[in-house]
Amino acid sequence: MITDYVRDTAATAAIFGFFAAAWFGWAQDDPPAGWGPLLLTGSIGSMVIAAVGGLLTWRLWSETTAFDEDTSRAFGIVVGIEFGLAALGAVLLAVLKRSELIPPWVALIVGLHLFPVAVLLEYPLVHVVAAAVTVIAIAAVPVAGRWSIPVSAATGAPAGTVLLAAALVSLVAAVARAG
Repeated sequence: MITDYVRDTAATAAIFGFFAAAWFGWAQDDPPAGWGPLLLTGSIGSMVIAAVGGLLTWRLWSETTAFDEDTSRAFGIVVGIEFGLAALGAVLLAVLKRSELIPPWVALIVGLHLFPVAVLLEYPLVHVVAAAVTVIAIAAVPVAGRWSIPVSAATGAPAGTVLLAAALVSLVAAVARAG
């Protein structure tokens, strides 16, 4: 489940930790009663993992990586398409006065973009995260309606949890292999 590249494992912990905090933050937009402390704890824990993962990535910078000239270019294209589609959809939803659907739209694009990223990084765990975030995006609106909670909470809390778990797994694996 872990990539052979310890530097990429540490970097994944940093990146997933950062974005987990962002998703927990989005869920705090209008959280259901009682969710605030859990979302805040998730955000803080995610940022701690992001910071430790970032420092470890820096320490391991001279280690091998899945990124070469071709992989870097492909990664940039995938991320560029992700940002473009997420922004375009968000603007369109805002214009249509359906802003509550922006979080699941962004989660869907994030989940889908992680599939090619997993291949580029040769990191099977990222496939699991991609599938989970994609399912969360698809389920967010019906779940929000069923439980009478904001769509941002139905998207952000589970997406943050998945990313936090993957960040933690990546960090533990990187620390264990960094020696």
